[in-house]
Order: sequence, then structure tokens, then C-alpha cells
Amino acid sequence: MRMFAMGLIPLVVLIGCASRDPIIKGEPSRELSTPYTLKSGGFAPPLQQGLSIEHAELWFNFDFKRKVLFGSATLTLDAQRPKRTLSVDLDTRFKIEQVWINSEPVPAGNVKNPDGQLLITPRQAVSFPLTLKIDYYGQPRTAPNPPWSGGVVWSQTPQGSPWVVSAVQGEGCDLIWPCIDQPFGEPKTADINITVPKHLVGVSNGNLADITELEAANTFHWRVTSPINTYGIAFNIGPYDKLEEGYKSIFGNRFPMVYYFLRDDKPQQARTLFEELPQMLTFFEQVIGPYPFGDEKVGIVQTPHKGMEHQTINAYGNGYAKDEYGFDWLMQHELAHEWFGNQMTNTNWDHMWLHEGLGTYMQPLYAQYLHGNLAYLAYMNKIRKSIANDAPLVSGMIRSENEVARAKEGPGLDLYYKGAWVMHTLRYLMGDADFFNGIRELVYGTVSPRPGTFSPLQRNTRDFIKIMNKHHGKSLDWFFDIYLFEADLPRLNIARSDSSLTLSWTVPQTKAFPMPVEVSINGEVQTLNLSRPQNIRVKPDDIVIVDPQSKLLRQEKRYETFRANKESS
Repeated sequence: MRMFAMGLIPLVVLIGCASRDPIIKGEPSRELSTPYTLKSGGFAPPLQQGLSIEHAELWFNFDFKRKVLFGSATLTLDAQRPKRTLSVDLDTRFKIEQVWINSEPVPAGNVKNPDGQLLITPRQAVSFPLTLKIDYYGQPRTAPNPPWSGGVVWSQTPQGSPWVVSAVQGEGCDLIWPCIDQPFGEPKTADINITVPKHLVGVSNGNLADITELEAANTFHWRVTSPINTYGIAFNIGPYDKLEEGYKSIFGNRFPMVYYFLRDDKPQQARTLFEELPQMLTFFEQVIGPYPFGDEKVGIVQTPHKGMEHQTINAYGNGYAKDEYGFDWLMQHELAHEWFGNQMTNTNWDHMWLHEGLGTYMQPLYAQYLHGNLAYLAYMNKIRKSIANDAPLVSGMIRSENEVARAKEGPGLDLYYKGAWVMHTLRYLMGDADFFNGIRELVYGTVSPRPGTFSPLQRNTRDFIKIMNKHHGKSLDWFFDIYLFEADLPRLNIARSDSSLTLSWTVPQTKAFPMPVEVSINGEVQTLNLSRPQNIRVKPDDIVIVDPQSKLLRQEKRYETFRANKESS
């Protein structure tokens, strides 16, 4: 039985989802996802290199009781040269019902999916561009610990309605749709169609183009007009109500702010959360630049997991908890990813620290924006306590998302915490004007972005270094060599006698490290050039504070002791 015909799901399946069990042929190919499927990024298969997705048309329908996804994907593919075999990624848990190339069916024997790399061999070599359509169905991976270990979250509301969402950053888009599971696999545009029973709402990325009403179900059609991260394509299904208001950007354009929250679930708290959005948006636009997706929306959707940066429809499940700085840190962090992750995307996951370090740095910056320097420094101190320094932030190799996100093997949570502190120290070294101009150029490709004049970019660490060096006016390679490519932090050696204070740096592999250091003596601050050891005169009763404003990311015994005590308790 075909699950899709003429772009619409047959009514018998829709009625089945709403009122009775659908008839499903066979079983999924495998019970568990393969290691290939559970890897996102890393080395791209040769057949996928040079391949791009110009457009993705996706259809999703569900049997909530049996936890089955019925999917159809029509991908417009382009490449420089003809290919004899096409390759996209799709979890082997799905059955492939039918494949077409340019509307011509491909024989079933020419479609193979041994390990999650779906191989399609047409009767003859194909030229590009072309359309590849795949109808598939099965039980997708249930997320073991969303959003950190991903898949589909099959949940229920307190009233017993289905509450089903996707969260696939770590393992990749192939858990739910046929894709190129690489950062370069971003579709340039997309149409996402979610069919759900009448009492539910299907929420996704981009703009809501239309709702098709059928006998027992509705199809929500979402249109994405910007390149979108593969893992950012998401479906969110539940009995949602909606809060919506217009936002006038400081750059003069207007766009909608939307929050989809569970019907009959804390409406006043939903309103309070929603009312935080305008000030957050103004902060980002003032500090970084225009909201990147003003042609679509600023979207938030309540989810049964903590959160995820799904482009224009960020997942939110923080329980409406404001922190001591007076804002919902999780919503602010996920919103930051519209700039750092969605507008500016890493070329491969080895550069994930650009997403998470900048995204995390936005929370103390926002605390400073709201409450001043005390809040900023307190927030930075909270982050500093969690830095582990087990692996460099950047390995210099092509890495998968999981290789980078795992502690010990990769930087793990240092992507967030150490990444934020690198930005903090770099800001001190460069000064605010040069630092923020550099970040702006990294994100937009220009220091003077205006709405409608930029598109999403892919960046890596070398791009970041080149841009920051340009704005500083001289090379900071010595800074990046230590903070990005070494695990250990520099150590500031401090020796004091009754008459002198001696300062010097010790860094891994005895590399050059001319980091200036501020010293306060009885409240008077001086800056020392430590390209070589420095000795200054002091008196026995002088009050001496090294780095009095905590600008330097460096080894400090107090933090190491704190972490050791915390781990042993």
C-alpha cells in the first residue's frame, strides 16, 4: 500500500491515525540504528561529496500508538558531474516503499540500505539537477535521553494527548528523513508537511503556508526560505495553543514572534516567558546584528525535553524557570543559536565550539546588559568552575558531532564553558569595538549587516582566526595556538617577596605567549607586558591583586580544587 499519493496521505491512513490502527506491511529493517546512522558528520562518503540539496519537500504522518512514522521526501539534488549511483542517509529502521528519480520509479533491487547509507542505482547514469523521491515508513529511534541522545520523543500531555517531537542533533537528520547528514547537506529551501488528527497541531520551521483540512486530520504546511541545518528540521506535535505578536526590529523590519505551548498548561507562565522575547531580540540585534530569519519568524515551541536550537522554532522545556539574573537562560541560549549555529554554521563538527562557545557567552553578556558588571562577572565565574581542559577545543581533524561532544575523547562541555571564556579573554585583549566587529563579520560576512542583504554562512576556526586577526590589526595566532589547539591552560607564575613581585607565563610546548597582565597595587592598576618575565617593586604591606577584573583564562588552583572536591563528593 502506498503511503503517499499526489503529495497527500491517503484518507484511510489518516483515519487510522485518528481512530483505529493502520495496516502496516512488514516490520522495520532493523531493531537498532547502525553506528553509521548514529554518527552525524565526520568523513562524508565519496558518493555524497560534491552533492547538494537545493530543496527538500518532506511529508510526515504518524501512528502514535505503534510509534510509526510514515514519511515521504522529494529532494532536488545538484552536483557538478553525472553519477552512476546516488547516496543519501536514512536509518535502516525504516522500510523503503518506493524510490523515484525524476518521477521514474527505480527498481526495488536497485535500492539498498545495508548500513544507513542508502544507495540508489538507476538504470543509467544521471545528470543534475534531478529530483529524488523516497517513500518510507517504520519505527524511528526513540530518543533515549533527549536532547542529548536523540531521536523521536513519544510523550503524552498530562491530559493524555499525544505529544511527539524530534530532537536529532547528536545523531543527525537521517533518524527521521533521507538527507545528507553533514553540515554541507543543508537544504537551501524546504517545504515541511505534518499530518495530524484534528485535535492536534503540527509545528515546524519557517512560515505556516497553509493548513489542508481533511476528514479526520489536518496537514500543516511549513515553508522554509533560507538554508537550514539538517538537524534543525523538526516536527513538534501536540495540542498547542499559540501566542503571537509582531516585533519591530531596530533595523526597521517587522516579523512575527510565536510561542506554541500546551493547551490548558500554565497559560500565565507561557505569557510571562513570551514577554521576555522582545528584550532578548533587541539585545542580540544591538550587540550582534539583525535577526537572521526576519522573512520567517522567531518561533518557540514547548517540548517534553529540555531544548534545542531548531531554526525559527526553538524547542523549549525549561519549566519557565528564571535564574538569579532575572531571565530564562535556556530560552536565551537557544535563541542565541539563531545567530551562532543557524546563520553561522560550522563547516564540520570540529568547529562546534563556535556554536556553543559564542552561544554560551551570550548569557553573561545578557546579564551584563540587564544588570551591569557584577552580574557579568558572577556569571563568568559560574561558568569558569565547570571547565575541564581534558582535550583541545579544536583537533584540526574532521570530526563527527558525537566525537566532539563526548568528554575526554573531545572537548565535551568545554565547547560551552571554555569556549565562552576564550571569548571573554579575547574581548579583553582586542577591545570591545574590534571584538564585536570581528564576531559580526564572522556571522554575516560584513560588519554592517542589514536585513535582506545576507544569507547563512558556513565557517570554521581558521575563518574565525583570520577575521579576528584582521580586526585586531596584528596576529593573535599565539593566543589561538594555546586556547584552541592545546588542552592545558597557560599558567601564570606569581612569586612575591617583601620587595618584589615577579610574573611569567608557562604554556604548553613553550610556545610564545605575550599575554599582558593587569596588576592592582593598593588600587592602582598597571598593565605588564609579559612577553618575557617581569619584576616590579612592592612593599611588604602593599595590597597586590593580579588580574583584578578576572579577564584571563588561566590555570588556577582554586578551580582545580573545587572540581576535585565536587567530583569526589
